[in-house]
Amino acid sequence: MPATPTTDPLQREREHLAASRAALRAMREDVESLDLRDVTGTWVSAVVLQNQIEARIAALADLSHTPLFFGRLSYLHAISEELSEGGGGENFYIGRRHVHDADGDPMVIDWRAPVSQPFYRATRTDAMDVERRRRFGYTGGELTAYEDEHLSDPEESDTASALLAAEIEKPRVGPMRDIVATIQPEQDEIVRSDVTGTICVQGAPGTGKTAVGLHRVAYLLYAHRERLARTGTLVIGPNNAFLSYIEQVLPALGELDVAQATVQQLVGHVEVRGEDTPEAARLKGDARMAEVLRRAVRSGIALPTEPCVVVRGSRRWRVPAYELAEIIEELKGRETRYGAARDALPQRIAHAVLLKMEQGGEAPDDRVQDAVARNGAVKAVVKECWPAVDPAKLVLRLLSDPGFLAECAEGVLTPEEQAAVLWPKPGRSVKTARWTPADAVLVDEATDLVQRTPSLGHVVLDEAQDLSPMQYRAVGRRCTTGSATVLGDLAQGTTPWATASWPDALHHLGKPDAHIEELTKGFRVPEEVIAYASRLLPAIAPGLAPATSVREAPGSLTIRHIADGGLTEAVVAACREALGREGSTGLIAADARIPLLAEALAAAGLPHLSPGTETSAEARLTLVPASLAKGLEYDYVVLDEPAAVIAGEPDERTGLRRLYVALTRAVSGLTMLHDAPLPEQLR
Repeated sequence: MPATPTTDPLQREREHLAASRAALRAMREDVESLDLRDVTGTWVSAVVLQNQIEARIAALADLSHTPLFFGRLSYLHAISEELSEGGGGENFYIGRRHVHDADGDPMVIDWRAPVSQPFYRATRTDAMDVERRRRFGYTGGELTAYEDEHLSDPEESDTASALLAAEIEKPRVGPMRDIVATIQPEQDEIVRSDVTGTICVQGAPGTGKTAVGLHRVAYLLYAHRERLARTGTLVIGPNNAFLSYIEQVLPALGELDVAQATVQQLVGHVEVRGEDTPEAARLKGDARMAEVLRRAVRSGIALPTEPCVVVRGSRRWRVPAYELAEIIEELKGRETRYGAARDALPQRIAHAVLLKMEQGGEAPDDRVQDAVARNGAVKAVVKECWPAVDPAKLVLRLLSDPGFLAECAEGVLTPEEQAAVLWPKPGRSVKTARWTPADAVLVDEATDLVQRTPSLGHVVLDEAQDLSPMQYRAVGRRCTTGSATVLGDLAQGTTPWATASWPDALHHLGKPDAHIEELTKGFRVPEEVIAYASRLLPAIAPGLAPATSVREAPGSLTIRHIADGGLTEAVVAACREALGREGSTGLIAADARIPLLAEALAAAGLPHLSPGTETSAEARLTLVPASLAKGLEYDYVVLDEPAAVIAGEPDERTGLRRLYVALTRAVSGLTMLHDAPLPEQLR
């Protein structure tokens, strides 16, 4: 006898989850069973096909602790076949990937599909034809609860979603999670923005700007798969600790092929072994250095004083010096890449020779022109008048030779600025020079002046407020024919060259027409904490509106004044107290105090991790230098001595910005301990 259908709604949803997981396993098994032995074609096409199949198998992995679906939409009317990815009916389960049954009917709809959009956008005033939105709650991968919103019922009152709040507040053990189940309407608009446009997101702490940028990549790969598979995508973060923290978000959404890098890794033409003074780093990051480098790259171009004489057989063909000069001047005026112009020069000279051959009664063809371009006399002219440029050697000379720098920087940098960017000791060779991070960006600029940098289809740039104009140019070169998502918070800029305004930054990026969005509604940081941190905004970013939070968490902020030299012991005790709760704990301190605190934690028997190391149930405490805290988040934060955090920066404003970052890393609770007086704004 057939089983009697259950009347328990939760049990029905569990049965659908089990059936969906079985369907996903069947989809993976179908791909695994494909036999490629009899596939015709070359070995290259066979390898490509095999790689595609392996990628498909990996994308169909069923992650046991990752819910296969997190919501359901019940429409008032039937949805078209096209819109519903081939399915009919009024109920659609929304999840991280598409799952279909043996007949091809959808059991789970990808969150990026058009039919899923109302899950994020529908409201009681604009229900988008949705009768009911259902959210699901999970515990350890098991479906344990559901919650309904009847959007078409005017009598039902608006109440905050308990499951939504629980998902946002879930303890942060391990790397960053996706927010696909909790994307808010204003975030969804950014996520689904068109691939052809660049968008800049100014986001206060806890507004989810990083997650929005990552989900935008996932959406664009879904909506424009073929285009971006051909041109590539890249996520750029501030440091490796940050990249380690976010690296699992895109794989959890089924996207395995998105590259990640820091700006420094992008410009890795030379080995960085030195450090600049803040003033030298600021000047080397100034956009004026682009003009200095342009002049330096072209400084070797010279006009000929002798004709070029090409001997072919018994005849000699003469191109006078004035004609050669006209060719060189014309190439200089085009402003093409130095290397491209150098490659074109022998062909242009050869073309002039061919014209003379035709005037002399000969009938040369393209093969003759190529042969003339390779002639020794032509090569000699190119070598003398348009010499090859090694970008690293050029920058080495620029930073080591005061006379050469003065020649290239005349009218651009003052003598005092030139003295500031020069190396204290001249570099002897590219390999032995003590290159700094700012120097590496200059080498990248020079490299692009010689040979065009390949462009990607889309670039996500996070923590963008800390980039210099020259770093923006380096990133912009990677998306000249593509688009970008720029993420940052002007209040969190902690470098000497921190961005003053987004229009300026976007100009340097090469995307002056980008659309700027501002996110001020926080979901991560409790209201009590963000309100306290926002007291610093008038001093660090006067033009920004203070953030608000949707999360009320009374008691989430604790401030303790520790006197009589017992600060370190009190910090260790606060860490032990935080570890008594569920979730992760971050101890944030001034960089200079990290060794002392590490020793104290070890003596107290509290094992700790470094930023970028994945936390686990056994190791939930991370000791975080303030300089690396940006972009990270912990359930509980213990903040050590704010005055030391401020003092660790070159000026008070930068120090207050660094403190603002440290204050806004907590999800559930912040305990701040201090001996020295707090800054005036926080007293």
